[in-house]
Amino acid sequence: MTIGVGGSTTELELAKLTNMTAEVTAISEAEYQQRIHKAQQIMKANNIAATYVNAGTNLYYFTGTRWYASERMVGAIIPAEGEIQYIAPYFEVNTLNQYMTISSTINGWQEHESPYQLFKDVLAKLGITQGNIAFDESTSFFIVDGIAKLNQQLVISDAKIITAGCRAQKSDPEIALLQQAKNMTIAVHKAVARILREGISTQEVESFINAAHKKVGAPAGSYFCIVLFGEDSSFPHGVKTPKNLEKNDMVLIDTGCQVEGYNSDITRTYVFGEPNQRQRDMWHIEKQAQLAAFDAAHVGIACGDVDVAARDYLASQNMGPEYQTPGCPHRTGHGVGLDIHEWPYLVRNDRTPLAKGMCFSNEPMLVIPGEFGVRLEDHFYITDSGAKWFTEPSHSIDDPFGYQI
Repeated sequence: MTIGVGGSTTELELAKLTNMTAEVTAISEAEYQQRIHKAQQIMKANNIAATYVNAGTNLYYFTGTRWYASERMVGAIIPAEGEIQYIAPYFEVNTLNQYMTISSTINGWQEHESPYQLFKDVLAKLGITQGNIAFDESTSFFIVDGIAKLNQQLVISDAKIITAGCRAQKSDPEIALLQQAKNMTIAVHKAVARILREGISTQEVESFINAAHKKVGAPAGSYFCIVLFGEDSSFPHGVKTPKNLEKNDMVLIDTGCQVEGYNSDITRTYVFGEPNQRQRDMWHIEKQAQLAAFDAAHVGIACGDVDVAARDYLASQNMGPEYQTPGCPHRTGHGVGLDIHEWPYLVRNDRTPLAKGMCFSNEPMLVIPGEFGVRLEDHFYITDSGAKWFTEPSHSIDDPFGYQI
């Protein structure tokens, strides 16, 4: 039997888990102010008069204000010069005040009034009647369209240069939060491996993972969860009707949680039982492809070249080529932070140079149609001397968690 897999119960494993968030430190107000200042510097350098960030992770990133997007416009205008201005329905103003880290004026609109006219009026108050106004990429079309129709003298543009320009390189406090989230999910991975038994359903496993994440200190439990057994593991994001676990099935579990909004996202793949030679060979190829990507990651190297490194190794093992299967049908990795998938991406056409503080998943999954899949997903961040793992990769197919290293 694979070391660390099976032999325990949900009750025993949950009882052993403890809260891991005692030392967590939230992002400071000073750092939020630094982020706004950096955004303003980018705007000035690119002749952008103001940027609108809608409710969601961009609003949270720049202001510490947690609010979720809906059909009502809630967000903030960050001018290239001056103080930020919030926009929200009047009836939400008092509630919004409770969620703000960066306090500033909240401009309210009544339900029968146009938030787009209010947007125009706030810009005028800031002295902006023309020029380039950038919108974050998550802003719904209906908001941008409504504003554009009332402000035809403005140039509407994409704020990615500002949002990604600020968010892609993580600060030390952000990396610490990401590290803690990943530590928590690794503890959950180890626990869930021990509860596996023949006949267990994916739903039971997912329920345990959610409870386990809560036990280690993630109030909302799992941010997401994918559990796949046997041939189902060859479908990267799952199947409609997942099978129950059988002896010698490949097991693929991909899950994560959030700490102060920062995400973990870790996948482990191993065998419930004794791996056969085919499973061993493919598992080893996956591990080496992951290592090839990691070794290629250095400051100044294009993101896409990390993807190429993994894909070239797979081709040398008669996988692929390119995105064909058997092989890796998707990109090698994605940025991670407040969004579980964010820019930049480890995919060939992303020529963004790697820079200190960038954080990525590393998961050049192998899909063997009709048989199984192998995804080993760990995350790394870029330092001056190269990539550094957040979590140590799987040790071996026989001892995936390294209990006998």
